[in-house]
Amino acid sequence: MSLLLEDGEDIPTASPITAHKDNPDYADGVWAVVNVDITPLLGKSEKINVTLPHLLITKIDKMVAANPKYKSRSGFLAEASKKVLQLG
Repeated sequence: MSLLLEDGEDIPTASPITAHKDNPDYADGVWAVVNVDITPLLGKSEKINVTLPHLLITKIDKMVAANPKYKSRSGFLAEASKKVLQLG
């Protein structure tokens, strides 16, 4: 996965188990679901300027205030971006 990111490639979207369960190459395999935090693979943080409409900033700030997991506007924007880009 890290090599894909380094080369600017997209991480493949996970396929449902049903797409593989009848494949004889995986007949003796063990199926498991694993969440992988790819944050360390994304590289160091960079500071940028972003211009957003006032109402959007207000809604982001309310979401951050109500959900400590985001910690900041930047944290919220990073998490939202990862979801849209399917990076975890």
